[in-house]
Order: sequence, then structure tokens, then C-alpha cells
Amino acid sequence: MAQELITMTPKEISRYEAIRRLIKKEINGTEASKQIGLSIRQTKRIKAKVKKHGIKGVIHSGRGKQGNRKLPEDKVKQVETIIKERYYDFGPTFAKEKLEEEHGIEIGKETLRLLMIDWQSWQPRPRKKNKEYRAWRQRKEEFGEMEQFDGSYEHWFEDRAEPCCLLASIDDAKGEITGLKFVIWEGVKNGFQFWQEYFVKHGKPLSIYLDRHSTYKQNQKSVFDDPKALTQFQRAMEIDLEIKLIHAHSPQAKGRIERLFGILQDRLIKELRLAGISTIEEADQFVEKVFIPKFNAKFAVKPQKKGNLHKSLTKWEKDNLDKIFSVQTKRTVTNDFTLKHQGKWYQLGQIQPTLVLKRDKVLMEERIDGTMFISLRGKYLDYVVLPKRPKKVNQTKVIALTRTKPSWKPPADHPWRRPFILKPSERYQTSSVAANGS
Repeated sequence: MAQELITMTPKEISRYEAIRRLIKKEINGTEASKQIGLSIRQTKRIKAKVKKHGIKGVIHSGRGKQGNRKLPEDKVKQVETIIKERYYDFGPTFAKEKLEEEHGIEIGKETLRLLMIDWQSWQPRPRKKNKEYRAWRQRKEEFGEMEQFDGSYEHWFEDRAEPCCLLASIDDAKGEITGLKFVIWEGVKNGFQFWQEYFVKHGKPLSIYLDRHSTYKQNQKSVFDDPKALTQFQRAMEIDLEIKLIHAHSPQAKGRIERLFGILQDRLIKELRLAGISTIEEADQFVEKVFIPKFNAKFAVKPQKKGNLHKSLTKWEKDNLDKIFSVQTKRTVTNDFTLKHQGKWYQLGQIQPTLVLKRDKVLMEERIDGTMFISLRGKYLDYVVLPKRPKKVNQTKVIALTRTKPSWKPPADHPWRRPFILKPSERYQTSSVAANGS
């Protein structure tokens, strides 16, 4: 008679030895349960199985049998077909969500992960060994206490359009996306437009955590530590709106916005592909109406304290928001009352709401929409854009620009019209008149 071959693990062999000693009454139930690491009740059950089935009693009865929750083969084939056709570059978690949302197929994340590895549709990433120690920073306590902000250049529309930049902000306390906007590049005007829309919707946060991009901070060595050397972004936020800017010294310091872009570069790119979106305008509407609400519902966390620390815009800030978010530079009025800015020449009108003198310093305000405003002492000046550079003049009859055009003209013999240096004949006549008069 052939002997039956039984395979056992070292753990099962150790467990059988303890149960055997328990049956022989060499040890009691309490001691046996401590040796095999199970409760007394479970130890008694194994003891009963060993008495009935012998050494097989310590072997799990489900070994070698098909699991009760094993997926049917037809369902596995269906999932494989869908994954390879539509979600070939998705991760297991995101693919699981799409199978439930779009196809009504429920499957475990770990089950799908193993299947996708077997299909060679996904490869697990090796764990990075980071030897550098970094302390974890606790989240802020309330919504609006700090916003993390950054921009990411990526092929957001894959090969359907050119690469562009995505500006994003995430609340530090809730982990909630508070703003997404696609732009051509991470410039000051695009940054202004992002935050102008943010303030209208949410109000002003107490602080903004961002990097040291040249748009947000002066990086020249000569003015790096000069508190008066501000970028347009710093001037608008810190001076005009009194919002604290915190500049990170490393990407890891603002880890929440960096991790957000990691998720967006995976999920958002695929969502835009599935929605057939290939333009910035369509993408902005999609993220506002569809993606952000879904993302926040899934990933946002509960803050430590209930409340909203966003400050409402004051009446002055609301009325001057376009002025605050403008590129402001100072220019000097020339002798012919013209100004040059970015290769263009501007001629000031003869009638102005305030007195304008030569060599006055005026403020040029280039708004987000490209319109130009010129102000002096809180008044906006009238001007026209010249088609080309004006001709140089040695002398102009106009000495200042005022509210009204002067109507009185001095006569020809008026002292104002006399030259300061007289001719010799005139000097002689003047001295003779003076002598006769005496």
C-alpha cells in the first residue's frame, strides 16, 4: 500500500508538536495556546481535529481548494479586455474606480492589481530608499489658514495639443483642491488671473506657500535679501492685499502640492483623454464642474477645527482689484509729454484731470486683459498710442497739462516774451531811459 505524502510548513509542524504534547497531557491548554500563539478556544478545536484526522488536523482545510470568492473566468476575461482596450496605462486603484463607474463591474483593488501584473499591464514601482531625514509638518488647523500653490508643465492633452502649464492651489488643512487653471506659461499675468478668480470665489487666505520661481520672488544676487526689492506678485499680495507669502526652500517642504501634481499627472491626463478634451477652455470647464468636486469628495480630509479663516475683500479691494492685479511700472514724462513703455510711445492729451508737469513720475498699469492705464496722484490720465516714435523738439510752447486749455495769450511786447539777454542797442536804450528818468 502506497504511503500518502503530506507536506507541512514549519509553523504547522511546531503546532502539531504542541497539540501532541497537549493530548498526552504533558502540558495544559493554557501552555499549549501560548506555544502556538492562538486562543484557548481555537487550541481546543485544533486538538479535536487532530484526534479525529491525525496530523492532517493542523493543516488548513482550504488548502488546495478553489476559493469561494474566486472570480469566474468569463468575468476575468471581460475585465482583461476592457483594461487592455481603454485603461491600458491606468493604475489598479484608478482602473478599479473606472470599472465601477463606467462599466458597473465590482472587483477588489488587490485582486485587480495581481491580475494586471499577470497581464503585464502594470508594473509595481520599487520602493525608493531615501536616506535623508525629513520631519513631517503638521497640517494647519483651519480652512483658509494656508494655501499651497504651484505650477506644473506637462503634456496635459498628450498628443492632442501642445504642452501647457497647470496652476493649482490646495488647502493645507483640508487637502482640498481650491483652484485649477490651465495656462500657456507660469507668468505674472496668469498668476494674477488665477488669484483674482480665487479671491472672488473664496476670499483672501492668511498665507500662501509657494516656491522661489522668478514670478514670485526676486532671485538676483544683488537684491536677493533686500526686503524692498519685490516682484509684481509680492507687491500685489503683501503690500496691497496684506497676504503673507512663504517661499519654500525645497520641493519637499511644500509636499502636499507636489503630491497633488503627482496624482493629477496620472488621473487628470487620463480623465481629459476619456472626455475627449484637447483645449484649455474646455479643460478649465471640466476641472471646475467635474474633476474638482469628485477629487475633493474622495481625497479631502476633515480639518482639526471647523471654521473658515478666509477674509472677505474690502470695498476698496473689490473696486481696485483690476488695479492691484496689474503690472505696475513708473515712467518719467518727457519734454513733449510722451512716455515710452515696452517699445510703445504714449502721447498725453493736452487736457488732463490733474496738473502734469515735465519730468513728473507717472504710474503705468498694464491690466490682465492688456489695456493700459496711466495715473498720477490718484488720477487717470488721457493718452493716445503713437504709431511711431515722436520727433525730437528743442522747445515746446506747452509748459504743463491742466484741466482746461488756456484761452489768454500774452501780447508781443509782454515781458514774458522779452529775451533774457538784450542786444547792445536795446541795452543802450534801456540805460538812456533810466538816466533821463533820474
